[in-house]
Amino acid sequence: MARIAVIGAGMGAMATAARLAVAGHQVTVYERGSTHGGSLGRHERDGFAFDTGPGLLHLPAVYRDLFVKTGKRPLEDCVELVQVDPALRHVLADGTEVTLPGASRGGAAAVLDQSFGVGAGERWNGVLGRARDAWNATRRPLLEEPLRPDWQVLGRDPYPALRKSGLLRRRPPTLAEVAARELGGGLGELLAARVRAYGIDPATAPASAAVLPYMEQTFGSWYVRGGMRALATAVYERCLERKVAFVFGAPVREVLEREGRAAGLLLADGTEAAADFVVCGVDPRPLRVPLPSGGVPADGPQVTSRYTLLLALRGARSEDAVHRTLVHSADTLLTVLRPDDPATRPDADHETVTLSAVCGAAGTDEAPDPEALLDLAARAVPGLRERLLWWEARTPADVEAATGALGGAVPPPALAGAQGRLLRPANTTALPGLFLAGGWAHPGGGLAHAGMTGALVAGLIVEGADFKGSQ
Repeated sequence: MARIAVIGAGMGAMATAARLAVAGHQVTVYERGSTHGGSLGRHERDGFAFDTGPGLLHLPAVYRDLFVKTGKRPLEDCVELVQVDPALRHVLADGTEVTLPGASRGGAAAVLDQSFGVGAGERWNGVLGRARDAWNATRRPLLEEPLRPDWQVLGRDPYPALRKSGLLRRRPPTLAEVAARELGGGLGELLAARVRAYGIDPATAPASAAVLPYMEQTFGSWYVRGGMRALATAVYERCLERKVAFVFGAPVREVLEREGRAAGLLLADGTEAAADFVVCGVDPRPLRVPLPSGGVPADGPQVTSRYTLLLALRGARSEDAVHRTLVHSADTLLTVLRPDDPATRPDADHETVTLSAVCGAAGTDEAPDPEALLDLAARAVPGLRERLLWWEARTPADVEAATGALGGAVPPPALAGAQGRLLRPANTTALPGLFLAGGWAHPGGGLAHAGMTGALVAGLIVEGADFKGSQ
């Protein structure tokens, strides 16, 4: 039995802790804040309740597997998962509205034909079919295996661009070029927007970024009844069941090194916590974690943050309201979340709405204008201005305070292509005994991807060099 110190109580860190504890190790989590969950926060005021981080879960199988592997009670016995349907509504800049059903290729094709003309659905499914090929080609090395030493091979874009589209003459196409050439017009904007929502610029992203909308359409979008924070609490309680210890209010100053390997943590108050292995589940840059020479750099691709408005509205949620809407404009893509959940509002005569826009990290960019965001949101929520009781903002600085990530940065999922610029550092480091978990490590950001790091890091610690990937 090894002593293992985990830095941070975010989703990737807790997923790692639970798997290591069930393998028989003594695990202690050191969290700088006062609670668990990392970015999966919750804000309550006047009977209204809001998720302050991710509002939906994609690839729920990641957490189903975690609960199967760490205890007797499955995920669905611990939280109520609800598949969102319709999955998504787009409100384009020209006023066109497109509401897509959940996890239905045929249904999506029919809606797109109606909105953009006959053949639009076939073109859309053609792009997602090629995205499926990219997914199948890279799913295991990107999501289920440790990052290979020759990670540069993942820099080749696996997306098979449409023949005679003019996209393969000089170089692999960007996602924006695929959207323009293979889809065109408003239909192409639907594809580009789905990638922009992850904080990825379609103009520089590889065509393989099409796996993100493919993943959503194929596996669905899921909401946790009571708020997404309930998922974090379920993982935390599973850790407690497995005898994981938590120390809150314990910021880490540095990782201790003795005899050439990780030996524990030095906390901010000067306390030393000895350990045989250390798992860093937070942004590793402030801790100056030593990464392997020639590996993917820690800062990696440019990462963005989120600016969020929490809205309390009078009046009942309309029956035709869609859980998630993307409102398009020339310079902003606004995500509007309207959960149909009594736990988020004081009574049936009120509604909570969350607005979120991608922005630069704290100190690097001007914050969006909240009044402009409210104007955009009014295109998705009729009568919003008249119904508005109050609003509160969550800035990149607030994200930094909650997660410890520099500038409040929110890392995107890892993607193949682009010469490896969208990969995250490997889960192993240059210091033996020190590992990386969570969204800042392979396979990258997002609830599902962060959860995958738990299986990877636990496998590397338990099985060592013999670990070839999760099953």
